[in-house]
Amino acid sequence: MTASIDIATATEQARVLAQALPYLRRYAGDTIVVKYGGHAMGDAALAAEFGRDVALLKQVGINPVVVHGGGPQINDMLRRLAIQSTFVDGLRVTDAAMVEVVEMVLAGTVNKHVADLINRAGALAVGVCGKDGSMIRARPLRRTTRDTDSNIERMLDLGFVGEPEHVDVRVIHALTGAGLTPVIAPVGIGADGQTYNINADTAAGAIAGALHATRLLMLTDVPGVLDAEGRLIPEMTIAEVRAAIEAGVITGGMIPKV
Repeated sequence: MTASIDIATATEQARVLAQALPYLRRYAGDTIVVKYGGHAMGDAALAAEFGRDVALLKQVGINPVVVHGGGPQINDMLRRLAIQSTFVDGLRVTDAAMVEVVEMVLAGTVNKHVADLINRAGALAVGVCGKDGSMIRARPLRRTTRDTDSNIERMLDLGFVGEPEHVDVRVIHALTGAGLTPVIAPVGIGADGQTYNINADTAAGAIAGALHATRLLMLTDVPGVLDAEGRLIPEMTIAEVRAAIEAGVITGGMIPKV
């Protein structure tokens, strides 16, 4: 029974690889940034599959760069420490105590776990965070909200939530040039040395832009932006995205993704 299952699995893998080969050849030598997050991080089978997929990209000549989130893991640690958290437009409000927890979880436990998934699949991955080599220079993220009754706009205090101001790609190039796969935790550093919690989608986009990556892939547990009838919207312009945010069609964690 085991042998037949193994043969069936190998046959399916061979079929998928045969279909994917033209695309793999097309991107050989290119850099592809992969943002890894969502509940797939908490599923052992899906996590192992992710590690194998990234290792395969590396083995066929593509340069994957992984940027990961860790929201569920941060939530779990905050619950254990009895620290309350709130969100604004999909962004976690981060005070001084919380930013220490965020750094500990993202740059520590989660970062090394994700790197290990890829290592166990046969590639060599190294876990780093945006503070290493001043890779991600961050500034405080400013967000405003408008009161629907008075139409008065006010600034929101998100604490130590940051956004990328500059991405120094030298550390990434050093790793990929040595045949390694970078696994990056979205923790940045300010000009004054302050640590900032950066949304992983935002960090992945900034890193992909700085690297001139061929593709930015976001792995998540939702299909994408849905219309009022729950149907997937396959393509949107920037103007359409902004209108959808204002109309409340795009909400929560989908806002930083788009």
